[in-house]
Amino acid sequence: MYFQRLRDLREDMDMNQTQVAELLHTSQTVYSRYERGFQTIPVEHLLILADFYKVSTDYILGRTNNKAVNK
Repeated sequence: MYFQRLRDLREDMDMNQTQVAELLHTSQTVYSRYERGFQTIPVEHLLILADFYKVSTDYILGRTNNKAVNK
């Protein structure tokens, strides 16, 4: 599954793949594979990114167009 939203969120923060990979304690190559859908993103990384970008995991996964996190 290709995650255009991961790329869009990253670019909206003016970050490169290496910077996001450092946040996740992984390599740029692995993170690039997440964005391109060549590797499944672990739940732990998905949660970190949702918190970092202040969006719901459903938004990242394309299950909703609502960025808001339900509390």
